[in-house]
Amino acid sequence: MIILLPRVTLRRQQGDGKKMKNKKLFLFLILIISVIFGCQKQQVQTKIQAKEVIPVKIVRIKLQEFEEILEYVGNIKAKDEAEIYPKVSGKIIEKVKEDGAWVRKGDIIAYIDRDEVGLKFEKAPVESPLTGVIGRIYVDIGTNVSPQTPIGRVVNMDEVKIELEIPEKYLSEVFVGQSARIFVDAWPDEEFRGRVTKISPVVDIFSRTAPLEIIVDNPEYRLKSGMFARVGLIVKSHKNVPVVLKEAILGRMPNFYVYIVENQKAVLRNVKLGIRQGPYYEIKEGLREGDLVVIMGQQRLYEGAEVRVEE
Repeated sequence: MIILLPRVTLRRQQGDGKKMKNKKLFLFLILIISVIFGCQKQQVQTKIQAKEVIPVKIVRIKLQEFEEILEYVGNIKAKDEAEIYPKVSGKIIEKVKEDGAWVRKGDIIAYIDRDEVGLKFEKAPVESPLTGVIGRIYVDIGTNVSPQTPIGRVVNMDEVKIELEIPEKYLSEVFVGQSARIFVDAWPDEEFRGRVTKISPVVDIFSRTAPLEIIVDNPEYRLKSGMFARVGLIVKSHKNVPVVLKEAILGRMPNFYVYIVENQKAVLRNVKLGIRQGPYYEIKEGLREGDLVVIMGQQRLYEGAEVRVEE
């Protein structure tokens, strides 16, 4: 019995050593796992924080004059123009005026030889029916003409006119004396101003439109008869109002809103829209001069979101 005791003690010591090693290994594994998960958590938090800073583009609100415009297209004509007809039959023997020449009413444009067999006549003049510019001479020397043959056209280009057909639903918004903006391809960077001088009192029963005439001053004759024109009728004009691009506006009628930037954070502002002109809206309520309005990147924003601004 005495001999067996040392053996039992040795086995217990060996068992306790293995438990100690296993415990240390277990603690070591826990430490490694904690470090790994801690690093991953920190990386996730870093990514989340990075995502929270949203890049945006902004514009600074300025007060402007803003107009509501009805847009149309039409052709330019001289205010006064007339075909030139001879009074007698015969042959053109002389052209006194050429295209582009300025004439007064009664000035001679050409001469006609009306000699007949057995008869002798003096050459007959062809006169301008009004003061203006010779737009075109249709005939050459030797051409036979009659009183029904137009030999040219004279136009008064001091003023030009544009005739439009206005849908009846807009008739309540147009009036004699109303201002109009005129644009032509020949002068793409220039705006010409005209005025409404006539509005037909009768609406066409088939097209449901009414004829309207616009007169434009043309002292330098840059606007030519036959040019294609884009016309904007100015219905309303508001001064010193905030204006913003339509891309900045979110929401649906009647709940529209925009995001502005304050202290590098997004702030939602409810707005009330006014008149529209092309890609811009008048803001009647919700914005003031100097506000920084987000025009790009606003779809990702929310109230209080941190932003990185590019103006």
